[in-house]
Amino acid sequence: MMAMACVRVRRPNFAQPATSRSHCLNSRRRDQPASDDFAAMDHNSTQRMVAACIAGDQDAMRMLYERCSQRVYAQMVRMVGVQDADDATQQVFIHLFRKLDKFDGRSKLETWVYRLASNEALQFIRSRSRHSTDSLLDDPTGNSHDMREQTEQAEMLDVALSKINPELRVVLVLKEQEDLSYREIADAVGIPEGTVGSRLNRARADLREALLQLGWE
Repeated sequence: MMAMACVRVRRPNFAQPATSRSHCLNSRRRDQPASDDFAAMDHNSTQRMVAACIAGDQDAMRMLYERCSQRVYAQMVRMVGVQDADDATQQVFIHLFRKLDKFDGRSKLETWVYRLASNEALQFIRSRSRHSTDSLLDDPTGNSHDMREQTEQAEMLDVALSKINPELRVVLVLKEQEDLSYREIADAVGIPEGTVGSRLNRARADLREALLQLGWE
């Protein structure tokens, strides 16, 4: 069995929540550069890196981790909450390195990683005896009024997200936070492309209702 690279989850600063309701999940769009953006890798480079990882190359494993860990962590924050995001992210990469020899290159590597992350998040949620309604974000540094207001909005958003059916939540997160296409979401979650739109509409409606119940103005 391939050993997992000696890597550590780094909590990314994946942007403060926007004050606009319609953009509250859009923490990183594709037109914003990211240090871990592995989507830009060409097919040959990806295949070489995957082959090196399978061969046990620690540098390649670390490179793969560094290229996608922040995206996975950001997805886990929205799916399971910041208190459990580290553990869930580590589990994703444990499974990733164990199953990397199953990646056949027919789909994009990031889509394959999103599928692993989505499955891990859903399993994590189902295994919990209850959903936590505690604060889902760390206390921010600084004491400005704007920072406190943004943090309160982010906490309310994450509590509202926690009330949504996990199978709807994962579609919403992949669309609004990761800006995936319907085809990419379908591949990542393992559902028909036509189902993505209906789940997305239900998720948005449920999120809106949950936010209103929490007093979102």
